[in-house]
Amino acid sequence: MTLERPTSGLPSLAEMRVAMDRHAWTNAFVCTIFAVTGPIAIILTVAAAGGLSKAATDGWIFGAFFVGGVLTILCSLFYRQPLAIAWTMPGAALLITALDHLSFAEAVGAFLVAGMVMVMLGVSGLVTGLMARIPVGVAMGMVAGVFLPFGVDLITGFRDSPILSAAMVGAFGVFTAVPALRRAVPPLLAALIAGAIAAAFLGQAPRFPTDTAWIVSPTIVLPVFSVPALLELVVPLVISVLAVQNLQGFTVLREAGHPAPTSALTVVCGYGTLAMGLLGSVPTCVTGPANAFLVSSGKREHQFMGAVLFGLMFATVGVLAPLLTQAAITMPRVFITALGGLAMLPVLIGAFRTAFSGGAGALGPLVSFVVTVSGVTLFNVGAPFWGVVFGYMVHVGLDRRG
Repeated sequence: MTLERPTSGLPSLAEMRVAMDRHAWTNAFVCTIFAVTGPIAIILTVAAAGGLSKAATDGWIFGAFFVGGVLTILCSLFYRQPLAIAWTMPGAALLITALDHLSFAEAVGAFLVAGMVMVMLGVSGLVTGLMARIPVGVAMGMVAGVFLPFGVDLITGFRDSPILSAAMVGAFGVFTAVPALRRAVPPLLAALIAGAIAAAFLGQAPRFPTDTAWIVSPTIVLPVFSVPALLELVVPLVISVLAVQNLQGFTVLREAGHPAPTSALTVVCGYGTLAMGLLGSVPTCVTGPANAFLVSSGKREHQFMGAVLFGLMFATVGVLAPLLTQAAITMPRVFITALGGLAMLPVLIGAFRTAFSGGAGALGPLVSFVVTVSGVTLFNVGAPFWGVVFGYMVHVGLDRRG
Protein backbone atom coordinates (compact mmCIF):
# COMPACT_ATOMS: atom_id res chain seq x y z
CA MET A 1 0.00 0.00 0.00
CA THR A 2 1.35 3.43 -0.98
CA LEU A 3 0.49 6.16 1.51
CA GLU A 4 -1.17 9.29 0.16
CA ARG A 5 1.36 11.85 -1.01
CA PRO A 6 0.86 15.61 -0.71
CA THR A 7 -0.54 17.04 -3.96
CA SER A 8 1.73 20.08 -3.79
CA GLY A 9 4.91 21.17 -2.05
CA LEU A 10 5.23 22.97 1.24
CA PRO A 11 3.66 26.44 1.27
CA SER A 12 6.06 29.34 0.94
CA LEU A 13 6.42 31.97 3.64
CA ALA A 14 4.45 34.40 1.46
CA GLU A 15 1.58 31.89 1.14
CA MET A 16 1.61 31.30 4.87
CA ARG A 17 1.43 35.04 5.59
CA VAL A 18 -1.58 35.41 3.28
CA ALA A 19 -3.32 32.41 4.86
CA MET A 20 -2.65 33.74 8.37
CA ASP A 21 -5.81 35.86 8.31
CA ARG A 22 -8.16 36.83 11.13
CA HIS A 23 -10.21 33.64 10.68
CA ALA A 24 -7.10 31.48 11.08
CA TRP A 25 -6.13 33.25 14.32
CA THR A 26 -9.68 33.18 15.71
CA ASN A 27 -10.34 29.53 14.89
CA ALA A 28 -6.95 28.49 16.30
CA PHE A 29 -7.43 30.44 19.52
CA VAL A 30 -10.98 29.21 20.11
CA CYS A 31 -9.88 25.66 19.32
CA THR A 32 -7.04 25.93 21.83
CA ILE A 33 -9.28 27.32 24.58
CA PHE A 34 -11.66 24.43 24.06
CA ALA A 35 -8.83 21.87 24.05
CA VAL A 36 -7.27 23.24 27.24
CA THR A 37 -10.43 23.09 29.34
CA GLY A 38 -12.84 20.18 28.99
CA PRO A 39 -10.27 17.66 27.71
CA ILE A 40 -7.76 18.53 30.41
CA ALA A 41 -10.48 18.09 33.00
CA ILE A 42 -10.84 14.52 31.71
CA ILE A 43 -7.10 13.90 32.15
CA LEU A 44 -7.19 15.28 35.69
CA THR A 45 -10.24 13.13 36.53
CA VAL A 46 -8.61 9.96 35.21
CA ALA A 47 -5.31 10.78 36.92
CA ALA A 48 -7.05 11.31 40.24
CA ALA A 49 -9.02 8.07 39.88
CA GLY A 50 -5.84 6.16 39.04
CA GLY A 51 -3.80 7.75 41.82
CA LEU A 52 -1.21 9.22 39.43
CA SER A 53 1.35 11.63 40.81
CA LYS A 54 1.44 15.27 39.74
CA ALA A 55 4.66 14.59 37.79
CA ALA A 56 3.00 11.73 35.88
CA THR A 57 -0.08 13.88 35.19
CA ASP A 58 2.03 16.79 33.93
CA GLY A 59 3.98 14.36 31.75
CA TRP A 60 0.74 13.00 30.27
CA ILE A 61 -0.43 16.52 29.48
CA PHE A 62 2.94 17.44 27.98
CA GLY A 63 2.99 14.35 25.77
CA ALA A 64 -0.60 14.79 24.61
CA PHE A 65 -0.32 18.48 23.78
CA PHE A 66 3.29 18.92 22.68
CA VAL A 67 3.45 15.85 20.44
CA GLY A 68 -0.05 16.52 19.11
CA GLY A 69 0.89 20.12 18.36
CA VAL A 70 4.05 19.19 16.47
CA LEU A 71 2.23 16.53 14.42
CA THR A 72 -0.57 18.99 13.65
CA ILE A 73 1.92 21.55 12.31
CA LEU A 74 3.80 19.04 10.16
CA CYS A 75 0.74 17.29 8.69
CA SER A 76 -1.13 20.54 8.03
CA LEU A 77 1.86 22.05 6.19
CA PHE A 78 2.65 18.93 4.14
CA TYR A 79 -0.96 18.37 3.03
CA ARG A 80 -2.11 22.03 3.12
CA GLN A 81 -5.19 20.97 5.06
CA PRO A 82 -6.34 21.67 8.63
CA LEU A 83 -5.28 18.36 10.18
CA ALA A 84 -5.61 18.74 13.95
CA ILE A 85 -4.09 15.81 15.82
CA ALA A 86 -4.60 15.29 19.54
CA TRP A 87 -5.34 12.39 21.89
CA THR A 88 -8.35 10.11 22.28
CA MET A 89 -10.74 11.18 25.02
CA PRO A 90 -12.75 7.90 24.89
CA GLY A 91 -9.44 6.10 25.28
CA ALA A 92 -8.68 8.15 28.37
CA ALA A 93 -12.07 7.29 29.81
CA LEU A 94 -11.18 3.58 29.58
CA LEU A 95 -8.49 4.10 32.20
CA ILE A 96 -10.94 5.15 34.93
CA THR A 97 -11.86 1.50 35.48
CA ALA A 98 -8.68 -0.10 34.10
CA LEU A 99 -6.36 1.57 36.62
CA ASP A 100 -8.34 -0.05 39.43
CA HIS A 101 -6.53 -3.32 38.72
CA LEU A 102 -3.75 -2.42 36.26
CA SER A 103 -0.63 -0.38 36.89
CA PHE A 104 -0.02 2.76 34.84
CA ALA A 105 3.07 1.10 33.34
CA GLU A 106 0.87 -1.77 32.11
CA ALA A 107 -1.52 0.75 30.54
CA VAL A 108 1.43 2.43 28.79
CA GLY A 109 2.47 -0.95 27.41
CA ALA A 110 -1.02 -1.31 25.92
CA PHE A 111 -0.73 2.19 24.41
CA LEU A 112 2.46 1.21 22.60
CA VAL A 113 1.02 -2.03 21.23
CA ALA A 114 -2.09 -0.12 20.06
CA GLY A 115 0.22 2.30 18.25
CA MET A 116 1.95 -0.52 16.38
CA VAL A 117 -1.42 -2.00 15.40
CA MET A 118 -2.46 1.38 13.96
CA VAL A 119 0.76 1.62 11.96
CA MET A 120 0.15 -1.82 10.43
CA LEU A 121 -3.49 -1.03 9.62
CA GLY A 122 -2.48 2.25 7.99
CA VAL A 123 0.36 0.78 5.92
CA SER A 124 -1.81 -2.14 4.78
CA GLY A 125 -4.57 0.18 3.52
CA LEU A 126 -7.24 -1.69 5.48
CA VAL A 127 -8.40 1.49 7.21
CA THR A 128 -9.00 3.30 3.93
CA GLY A 129 -10.95 0.35 2.55
CA LEU A 130 -13.12 0.04 5.65
CA MET A 131 -13.90 3.74 5.86
CA ALA A 132 -14.77 3.87 2.16
CA ARG A 133 -17.53 1.31 2.84
CA ILE A 134 -19.25 3.44 5.49
CA PRO A 135 -22.07 5.49 3.90
CA VAL A 136 -21.61 9.23 4.32
CA GLY A 137 -25.09 9.57 5.82
CA VAL A 138 -24.35 6.99 8.52
CA ALA A 139 -21.03 8.64 9.36
CA MET A 140 -22.64 12.09 9.51
CA GLY A 141 -25.43 10.72 11.71
CA MET A 142 -22.74 9.70 14.18
CA VAL A 143 -21.05 13.12 13.87
CA ALA A 144 -24.38 14.87 14.49
CA GLY A 145 -24.91 12.74 17.60
CA VAL A 146 -21.42 13.44 18.94
CA PHE A 147 -21.67 17.20 18.40
CA LEU A 148 -25.32 17.64 19.44
CA PRO A 149 -24.36 18.22 23.12
CA PHE A 150 -22.43 21.32 22.02
CA GLY A 151 -25.66 22.84 20.73
CA VAL A 152 -27.63 21.72 23.79
CA ASP A 153 -25.03 23.19 26.15
CA LEU A 154 -25.30 26.49 24.29
CA ILE A 155 -28.99 26.65 25.21
CA THR A 156 -28.69 25.41 28.80
CA GLY A 157 -26.04 28.06 29.38
CA PHE A 158 -28.83 30.65 29.54
CA ARG A 159 -30.16 28.82 32.60
CA ASP A 160 -26.79 28.56 34.33
CA SER A 161 -25.38 32.01 33.51
CA PRO A 162 -27.86 34.18 31.57
CA ILE A 163 -25.68 37.31 31.49
CA LEU A 164 -22.61 35.53 30.17
CA SER A 165 -24.59 33.52 27.61
CA ALA A 166 -26.58 36.52 26.42
CA ALA A 167 -23.43 38.58 25.96
CA MET A 168 -21.75 35.90 23.85
CA VAL A 169 -24.75 34.87 21.76
CA GLY A 170 -25.78 38.50 21.30
CA ALA A 171 -22.34 39.52 20.05
CA PHE A 172 -22.21 36.52 17.74
CA GLY A 173 -25.65 37.34 16.34
CA VAL A 174 -24.93 41.03 15.76
CA PHE A 175 -21.58 40.44 14.06
CA THR A 176 -23.14 37.70 11.92
CA ALA A 177 -26.14 39.79 10.86
CA VAL A 178 -24.26 43.00 9.95
CA PRO A 179 -22.02 42.42 6.88
CA ALA A 180 -19.68 45.34 7.66
CA LEU A 181 -19.06 44.03 11.18
CA ARG A 182 -18.66 40.46 9.95
CA ARG A 183 -15.99 41.53 7.47
CA ALA A 184 -14.10 43.43 10.18
CA VAL A 185 -14.27 40.89 13.02
CA PRO A 186 -15.17 37.17 12.83
CA PRO A 187 -18.41 36.61 14.81
CA LEU A 188 -16.74 33.94 16.93
CA LEU A 189 -14.00 36.36 17.98
CA ALA A 190 -16.66 38.93 18.90
CA ALA A 191 -18.38 36.30 21.07
CA LEU A 192 -15.07 35.43 22.74
CA ILE A 193 -14.31 39.07 23.57
CA ALA A 194 -17.84 39.71 24.82
CA GLY A 195 -17.69 36.58 26.97
CA ALA A 196 -14.32 37.54 28.46
CA ILE A 197 -15.64 41.00 29.37
CA ALA A 198 -18.80 39.53 30.88
CA ALA A 199 -16.82 36.94 32.85
CA ALA A 200 -14.56 39.66 34.27
CA PHE A 201 -17.64 41.73 35.18
CA LEU A 202 -19.11 38.73 37.00
CA GLY A 203 -15.84 38.06 38.84
CA GLN A 204 -15.25 34.80 36.95
CA ALA A 205 -12.00 35.60 35.13
CA PRO A 206 -9.42 32.78 35.03
CA ARG A 207 -6.91 32.69 37.89
CA PHE A 208 -3.23 32.00 37.32
CA PRO A 209 -1.51 30.12 40.15
CA THR A 210 1.55 31.78 41.65
CA ASP A 211 2.88 28.83 43.62
CA THR A 212 3.67 26.41 40.80
CA ALA A 213 6.40 25.94 38.20
CA TRP A 214 5.71 27.26 34.73
CA ILE A 215 7.67 24.75 32.63
CA VAL A 216 6.96 21.03 32.68
CA SER A 217 9.68 18.48 33.43
CA PRO A 218 8.51 15.36 31.57
CA THR A 219 9.86 11.90 32.25
CA ILE A 220 9.81 8.70 30.21
CA VAL A 221 7.40 6.04 31.48
CA LEU A 222 8.91 2.56 31.21
CA PRO A 223 6.20 0.26 29.83
CA VAL A 224 5.21 -3.12 31.20
CA PHE A 225 3.70 -5.55 28.68
CA SER A 226 1.19 -7.75 30.47
CA VAL A 227 -1.34 -10.07 28.83
CA PRO A 228 -4.31 -8.87 30.94
CA ALA A 229 -3.65 -5.22 30.04
CA LEU A 230 -3.20 -5.99 26.34
CA LEU A 231 -6.40 -8.05 26.22
CA GLU A 232 -8.41 -5.41 28.05
CA LEU A 233 -7.13 -2.22 26.43
CA VAL A 234 -5.59 -2.66 22.97
CA VAL A 235 -8.72 -3.41 20.93
CA PRO A 236 -10.91 -0.72 22.61
CA LEU A 237 -8.09 1.81 22.23
CA VAL A 238 -7.63 1.08 18.52
CA ILE A 239 -11.39 1.25 17.95
CA SER A 240 -11.68 4.51 19.90
CA VAL A 241 -9.03 6.07 17.65
CA LEU A 242 -9.86 4.66 14.22
CA ALA A 243 -13.60 4.05 14.30
CA VAL A 244 -14.63 6.88 16.61
CA GLN A 245 -12.24 9.84 16.73
CA ASN A 246 -10.58 9.50 13.31
CA LEU A 247 -13.87 8.74 11.59
CA GLN A 248 -15.30 11.93 13.07
CA GLY A 249 -12.27 13.92 11.98
CA PHE A 250 -12.17 12.52 8.44
CA THR A 251 -15.91 13.02 7.98
CA VAL A 252 -15.79 16.63 9.17
CA LEU A 253 -12.82 17.39 6.93
CA ARG A 254 -14.33 15.82 3.82
CA GLU A 255 -17.64 17.55 4.38
CA ALA A 256 -15.66 20.83 4.41
CA GLY A 257 -13.93 19.93 1.14
CA HIS A 258 -10.61 18.60 2.48
CA PRO A 259 -9.60 15.14 1.14
CA ALA A 260 -7.98 13.87 4.33
CA PRO A 261 -5.20 11.30 3.67
CA THR A 262 -6.71 8.41 5.62
CA SER A 263 -3.89 5.86 5.47
CA ALA A 264 -1.10 8.38 6.02
CA LEU A 265 -2.82 9.90 9.04
CA THR A 266 -3.49 6.45 10.49
CA VAL A 267 0.25 5.75 10.32
CA VAL A 268 0.96 9.18 11.86
CA CYS A 269 -1.44 8.35 14.69
CA GLY A 270 0.33 5.04 15.22
CA TYR A 271 3.81 6.54 15.49
CA GLY A 272 2.42 9.48 17.46
CA THR A 273 0.96 6.99 19.92
CA LEU A 274 4.44 5.51 20.44
CA ALA A 275 5.86 8.96 21.25
CA MET A 276 2.90 10.02 23.40
CA GLY A 277 2.77 6.66 25.15
CA LEU A 278 6.35 6.83 26.36
CA LEU A 279 5.46 10.18 27.94
CA GLY A 280 2.41 8.65 29.62
CA SER A 281 -0.33 9.84 27.27
CA VAL A 282 -3.19 7.84 25.74
CA PRO A 283 -3.09 7.21 21.95
CA THR A 284 -3.02 9.83 19.20
CA CYS A 285 -6.02 10.61 16.99
CA VAL A 286 -7.32 12.95 14.29
CA THR A 287 -9.73 14.87 16.46
CA GLY A 288 -13.25 15.65 15.26
CA PRO A 289 -14.11 18.67 17.44
CA ALA A 290 -10.81 20.49 16.83
CA ASN A 291 -11.05 20.04 13.08
CA ALA A 292 -14.65 21.22 13.21
CA PHE A 293 -13.48 24.45 14.86
CA LEU A 294 -10.76 24.93 12.25
CA VAL A 295 -13.11 24.58 9.25
CA SER A 296 -15.90 26.67 10.76
CA SER A 297 -14.97 29.87 8.87
CA GLY A 298 -12.50 31.42 6.44
CA LYS A 299 -11.41 30.47 2.94
CA ARG A 300 -10.94 26.74 2.52
CA GLU A 301 -7.46 27.17 1.02
CA HIS A 302 -6.40 29.23 4.06
CA GLN A 303 -7.72 26.91 6.77
CA PHE A 304 -4.48 24.92 6.97
CA MET A 305 -2.85 27.96 8.56
CA GLY A 306 -5.39 27.97 11.36
CA ALA A 307 -4.30 24.40 12.11
CA VAL A 308 -0.63 25.44 12.09
CA LEU A 309 -1.35 28.24 14.57
CA PHE A 310 -3.42 25.84 16.65
CA GLY A 311 -0.51 23.37 16.63
CA LEU A 312 1.83 26.07 17.93
CA MET A 313 -0.58 27.02 20.72
CA PHE A 314 -1.30 23.35 21.47
CA ALA A 315 2.41 22.55 21.83
CA THR A 316 2.93 25.63 24.01
CA VAL A 317 0.20 24.41 26.35
CA GLY A 318 2.13 21.18 26.72
CA VAL A 319 5.33 22.99 27.66
CA LEU A 320 3.50 25.29 30.10
CA ALA A 321 1.27 22.50 31.43
CA PRO A 322 1.73 23.20 35.17
CA LEU A 323 0.70 26.86 34.72
CA LEU A 324 -1.93 26.88 31.99
CA THR A 325 -3.85 23.79 32.98
CA GLN A 326 -4.51 25.10 36.46
CA ALA A 327 -5.66 28.43 35.01
CA ALA A 328 -7.85 26.72 32.40
CA ILE A 329 -9.90 24.74 34.89
CA THR A 330 -10.83 27.98 36.73
CA MET A 331 -12.57 29.41 33.65
CA PRO A 332 -16.39 29.48 33.78
CA ARG A 333 -17.87 26.35 32.23
CA VAL A 334 -20.59 28.35 30.48
CA PHE A 335 -17.95 30.44 28.69
CA ILE A 336 -16.40 27.29 27.23
CA THR A 337 -19.65 25.57 26.33
CA ALA A 338 -21.11 28.70 24.72
CA LEU A 339 -17.97 29.26 22.69
CA GLY A 340 -17.94 25.62 21.62
CA GLY A 341 -21.63 25.65 20.74
CA LEU A 342 -21.32 28.75 18.57
CA ALA A 343 -18.28 27.36 16.77
CA MET A 344 -20.03 24.04 16.16
CA LEU A 345 -23.19 25.52 14.61
CA PRO A 346 -21.94 25.26 10.99
CA VAL A 347 -20.79 21.68 11.56
CA LEU A 348 -24.06 20.67 13.21
CA ILE A 349 -26.09 22.19 10.38
CA GLY A 350 -23.97 20.41 7.78
CA ALA A 351 -24.09 17.10 9.67
CA PHE A 352 -27.90 17.11 9.96
CA ARG A 353 -28.31 18.22 6.36
CA THR A 354 -26.05 15.47 5.00
CA ALA A 355 -27.29 12.73 7.32
CA PHE A 356 -31.01 13.24 6.78
CA SER A 357 -31.27 14.41 3.19
CA GLY A 358 -31.63 10.87 1.84
CA GLY A 359 -35.43 10.66 2.06
CA ALA A 360 -36.44 7.02 2.30
CA GLY A 361 -32.81 6.04 2.85
CA ALA A 362 -32.41 8.02 6.06
CA LEU A 363 -33.18 5.20 8.53
CA GLY A 364 -29.53 4.12 8.80
CA PRO A 365 -28.31 7.64 9.59
CA LEU A 366 -31.18 8.03 12.09
CA VAL A 367 -30.17 4.84 13.91
CA SER A 368 -26.54 5.98 13.89
CA PHE A 369 -27.59 9.32 15.39
CA VAL A 370 -29.91 7.87 18.06
CA VAL A 371 -27.45 5.20 19.23
CA THR A 372 -24.66 7.78 19.44
CA VAL A 373 -26.81 10.17 21.47
CA SER A 374 -27.84 7.33 23.80
CA GLY A 375 -24.32 7.06 25.20
CA VAL A 376 -24.49 3.26 25.39
CA THR A 377 -21.22 1.42 26.07
CA LEU A 378 -20.68 -2.23 25.11
CA PHE A 379 -17.46 -4.23 25.67
CA ASN A 380 -15.62 -1.09 26.81
CA VAL A 381 -16.38 0.60 23.47
CA GLY A 382 -18.41 3.80 23.37
CA ALA A 383 -21.64 4.79 21.65
CA PRO A 384 -20.22 6.50 18.51
CA PHE A 385 -18.71 3.20 17.34
CA TRP A 386 -21.94 1.30 17.92
CA GLY A 387 -23.88 4.07 16.23
CA VAL A 388 -21.91 3.48 13.05
CA VAL A 389 -22.17 -0.32 13.38
CA PHE A 390 -25.94 -0.41 13.89
CA GLY A 391 -26.53 2.40 11.42
CA TYR A 392 -24.56 0.50 8.77
CA MET A 393 -26.49 -2.71 9.51
CA VAL A 394 -29.82 -0.90 9.10
CA HIS A 395 -28.56 0.81 5.94
CA VAL A 396 -27.59 -2.54 4.37
CA GLY A 397 -30.65 -4.43 5.62
CA LEU A 398 -33.41 -1.86 5.12
CA ASP A 399 -32.37 1.38 3.38
CA ARG A 400 -30.84 -0.30 0.32
CA ARG A 401 -33.80 -2.66 0.00
CA GLY A 402 -36.42 0.02 0.50
